Amino acid sequence: MPIRVMLVDDQALLRTGFRMVLAAQPDMDVVAEAGDGLEALEVLRSTEVDVVLMDVRMPRLDGVEATARICRAEGAPKVLILTTFDLDEYAFSALKAGAGGFMLKDVPPAELLTAIRAVHSGDAVVAPSTTRRLLDRFTPMLPSSGAAEAERSEIGKLTEREREVMMLVAQGLSNGEIAARLVLSEATVKTHVGRILTKLGLRDRVQVVVLAYETGLVRAGGTAQ
Repeated sequence: MPIRVMLVDDQALLRTGFRMVLAAQPDMDVVAEAGDGLEALEVLRSTEVDVVLMDVRMPRLDGVEATARICRAEGAPKVLILTTFDLDEYAFSALKAGAGGFMLKDVPPAELLTAIRAVHSGDAVVAPSTTRRLLDRFTPMLPSSGAAEAERSEIGKLTEREREVMMLVAQGLSNGEIAARLVLSEATVKTHVGRILTKLGLRDRVQVVVLAYETGLVRAGGTAQ
């Protein structure tokens, strides 16, 4: 079955461009469109969607709040945020809300298609190095020390190896790169990542990165504490 994609953007011309790119793919089908977050929520009540391409700044309901509402629902579609450099702080909020990743609006078509397939398959971090650079830019916006301390206590549930893997995920390394760094098989790294998600109650790898920064496990610049 083709990946069912929904386009959410207040600029009709951009939706048309994305739709043309996706329509040329045999494994993708644009099944819905919306001009803002509120309309997107309404459409999703009656339309089965696998991946939502979500703009950030839109009238009535922005992409951050729309993403949060979508991701709270059981069996929710994956959300891929489309952003620009001057909206990074909004992208961060969307990642915390549950988005599976983000791409720049001027991304080459081939990279966008790869990102959609990756998010659909569950590989939430589309571009780990980009995620890291994004988080580095607004570390000062992270929670108060009290909130961070509470979240840091949750990390105590992890084994030493799981904590090590978590730090490398947060530094932008892929499973293959982590395997090479720790001299493990890629399958073993994937198992560790799965256990980290379960123990910490996280949705995906993106939220692992966010939590690592919030708790100070990884500092700005991607360095381990």
